Amino acid sequence: MTTLTADNATPRGLVQCGVVLALLWWAWTGFAVLGNMVRTDQGVVLPLLGFTTMAAAFVFALAMPRAFLDLPGGLPGPLVFAVCYFVVRAIQVALYGWLARGSPELHRRFLFTAGRGAIVGVLILSAALLPKGLTGEQEKIGLRLALWIAAVAVEYGTALARSGGGWTVLSAGHWAERHALIVLVALGETIIGLGLGAGFVAARPLTWPVIVAATLGVTVVAGFWWAYFDSFALAVEQTLHRTRDPQARALLARDAYTYLHLPLVAGPILFALGLKRLLGGAAEPVTSAGGTLPGFDLLALYGGVALYLLTLVALGWRVLRLRRWPTIVGIVLLAVLVPAATRMPGLAALGLLTGVVLAVTVVQTLADAPLRRRVRGLAWAEQLAAEAEQTNWRGRHL
Repeated sequence: MTTLTADNATPRGLVQCGVVLALLWWAWTGFAVLGNMVRTDQGVVLPLLGFTTMAAAFVFALAMPRAFLDLPGGLPGPLVFAVCYFVVRAIQVALYGWLARGSPELHRRFLFTAGRGAIVGVLILSAALLPKGLTGEQEKIGLRLALWIAAVAVEYGTALARSGGGWTVLSAGHWAERHALIVLVALGETIIGLGLGAGFVAARPLTWPVIVAATLGVTVVAGFWWAYFDSFALAVEQTLHRTRDPQARALLARDAYTYLHLPLVAGPILFALGLKRLLGGAAEPVTSAGGTLPGFDLLALYGGVALYLLTLVALGWRVLRLRRWPTIVGIVLLAVLVPAATRMPGLAALGLLTGVVLAVTVVQTLADAPLRRRVRGLAWAEQLAAEAEQTNWRGRHL
């Protein structure tokens, strides 16, 4: 996502990135739902369907650069993109229908899900099959993007209107772990993307500004990790465990994870986009001598961090009913500092951003000290109990 948007650094390119990310996220979270209902590593059918989905998703990724613009030669990119997404969603709907056998409530939800999938399928295929002579190329890209946005609105909006009915989170631990791992993947891929995609490794000299910028970027990602994984993710998971009412648990799982974890992943992607472009420019003599960042790059850097922090604030209020004032102040401070950052050298703007992230992380950790001790104490006690139980079982049976 970061690499594709770096090659199309425009507002519309950013919107296209957001649409594709939203569709990928919805496809992924659909399998997280299924994995919470059935053991997907058992039997033969489910693993085979998983392999089929992996193949469709991989081709989906290959078609991403041509999702909105059909270039001559080869297969039509928008159609391949749409068909692959349709295949992934169709497999999910079929699996859900199979699981709904014998349950009237699940069957009603399956019919609703199938109907939604049909509407989305019509929208994405219509976007891919726009007549060539309908409008100009740019107008066609805009119309295709509008149809994809409509598909995203149908996917997310109809699920929001359902209020979680018909779905039960059987394992709060599994549900929280899946989403925590995808956040960890996003943070790790952010660092990998910086090293592989900046374009300076082989073609440009390795300079001190490059090393400083990369180190500052890793520091920001480390702040991201601490802000979420140190105790916050554990607190959210423990709250989900404590929510016993099935309807309330489903609503909490949907809001906190399905919806709010999407911007939590989008924030590092935006930040990586800005840092990738900064790293590419940091190897150039002009930027290393003190050139300022373009507005788009600065927006990606500061906007990605602000989006991540804002999502943590929203999660804290939705799940824990806490107002995370240090983080809120940090977001306001970022907004205030943007005008000053536009006049700074690129590395100075990144250094200022890193300082804000570190300050917010430290102050928020101190403010959360009582909650942190309680949450981590419970998590440690649970881990010791689980290890003791596993040891006893293995001693009896192995």
